[in-house]
Amino acid sequence: MSGALPDASVAPTPTPRPGLLTFLGGVGTVTGSKYLVETDHARALVDCGLFQGQAELRRRNWRPLPLDPRDVEAVVVTHAHLDHTGYLPRLVRDGFHGTVYCTPDTARLAELVLRDSAHLMEEEALHANRGGWSKHRPAEPLYTQKDAEQVLARIRTVEIGADTEIAPGTVLRLHHGGHILGSSWAHLTLEDGGTIAFSGDLGRQVHPLLLPPEPFSGADVLLVESTYGNRHHDDAISRDVFAAALTRTLARGGNVLIPSFAVDRTEVVLHELAELRRTGVLPAHVPVYVDSPMALRALKIYQDAFDRRSPQLRPELLDDPQRALDPEPFTAARTPEESAAIQHSPVPGIIVSASGMATGGRVVHHLRRMLPDPRNTVLVVGFAARGTRARDLVEGARTLKMFGTYVPVRAEVVDVPGFSAHADADEVLAWMRGTVEPPHAVFVVHGEPEGSERLRDRIHGELGWNAVVPRSGERVLIR
Repeated sequence: MSGALPDASVAPTPTPRPGLLTFLGGVGTVTGSKYLVETDHARALVDCGLFQGQAELRRRNWRPLPLDPRDVEAVVVTHAHLDHTGYLPRLVRDGFHGTVYCTPDTARLAELVLRDSAHLMEEEALHANRGGWSKHRPAEPLYTQKDAEQVLARIRTVEIGADTEIAPGTVLRLHHGGHILGSSWAHLTLEDGGTIAFSGDLGRQVHPLLLPPEPFSGADVLLVESTYGNRHHDDAISRDVFAAALTRTLARGGNVLIPSFAVDRTEVVLHELAELRRTGVLPAHVPVYVDSPMALRALKIYQDAFDRRSPQLRPELLDDPQRALDPEPFTAARTPEESAAIQHSPVPGIIVSASGMATGGRVVHHLRRMLPDPRNTVLVVGFAARGTRARDLVEGARTLKMFGTYVPVRAEVVDVPGFSAHADADEVLAWMRGTVEPPHAVFVVHGEPEGSERLRDRIHGELGWNAVVPRSGERVLIR
């Protein structure tokens, strides 16, 4: 006989099993994005967001995850917004000791977002205990500033387009997402060779500051957001509605309040106000207040991105960052005293204040003061989730509860969804068409049921792809 017999003592290398995907959040809602990817030798979360909005959703933040955080090697963060990062401090508090991967600008913005979130949680628990209005004795924060600092110590930044092994056999590549500064969509290659992509929050082709998202380039499985899965943004009409509301309100001697996300939405609003100031639509004597310490710090990070000529930014703006961000003269309200002083302005003005969905922060104090006066206007300039004050206003609420009492809504309320930094349904579909080979499966996530189902139907009908709206907690194979 020729040749050697195989050595029976050497076991063959087992073939890796397909990866497993579990939907832990961001399903049936636009908040709490959280997706677990498991292989034979790795566990990784993609996004780790906080549930916001309705009380039932917020209560989910207190429920233990169906996993041991100590077994998770890595978390990939697509961008810095709270609904994608805000659960990280709780994950650390519960035992996570792995690494958080994100782009450098996401790391800079997440530092602001997480520190602010922890501060507000501690402050809310303190006020609840002093006021005695909490059901819990004593009221405790979901996490503390110490927990947030421990998250920041675990962040490792990765550049767009670089391949990074985040766990044994699992390789991450981030792509420009165009939603906010530093945002990305994520592509994972697993140890069995399977691939999965996560859209994160997709930006728009017409974002005034950022370049459009890099097109989808393919994966076996795709998770795609559907925030505006049943909507179309009309940008020209949105700008006209925005300008007309300002003009109308100022003419009757009222003030304009713009609830605005501190990260990116404030920059977009300031850009639009700058354009209106230059064209004379917004008179020079009308004061503009930016009343959010976090928004002002985020603005500085955007300005730094212009200074270093970030490739994420529209090149036509790089030589004139003042034109992009600066509706001078605007007044920065950093301290509580400066915020309170706004109400004593002798002339009507425009207040840009966080939070964008009016769930907390200084904007709630302005709402309490301004809503009873029919001369005033509240401009809602982005998506508002169910159960938030901004959503209640858009849907015609005649009273809003805040600080333990009901406030009448007599001010004008104007909805301007075209200012959102989320791609609409047409833009999402255009992004998906970037691939040559369609995915085996598309899971439509990060949307309220109507938006997710409508986008699913369009993916079926227009692309011919297999699309599913998953259930919360559902587990599927990645293949």
